[in-house]
Amino acid sequence: MTRAMTGGCQCGRIRYRAEVEPDKAYLCHCRMCQRATGGVSIAFVNAPQSAVRWETEPDWYASSPIAHRPFCSQCGTPLGFAFLDGDNIDLTVGSFDDPAPFRPSQNYATESMLTAWTDVRHLPGMTSAENAGVMDRWKAAGLEPPE
Repeated sequence: MTRAMTGGCQCGRIRYRAEVEPDKAYLCHCRMCQRATGGVSIAFVNAPQSAVRWETEPDWYASSPIAHRPFCSQCGTPLGFAFLDGDNIDLTVGSFDDPAPFRPSQNYATESMLTAWTDVRHLPGMTSAENAGVMDRWKAAGLEPPE
């Protein structure tokens, strides 16, 4: 079932509204996405390009001869992926204002999956609030830490 959701980049210059199916998100593990994001994978949700309304047009990076990627040139936030000849676009789950409803339905490009990073539940964890150095820096800047 589709749902209207909003999102944008970290600095707020690029904003969008999209009709997406949160239960059909997926993780891409391909080397192109790893390099484009600096992460071990990227969470995407696919939508028709006609279901996405950009309030401010993003910048586009021609990441290969067959695809390009929307991003914000001001803050660097990666916003998605689209084939040049395609009707759909993948939007980054992390760029949505509320990514909590998204659920992964599959892995893609598993040949590049870094399996050591697929299940990290056994590792010790820490909340941002428990990191005194980070909290002190936000307070010194006269700000509250972001959520």
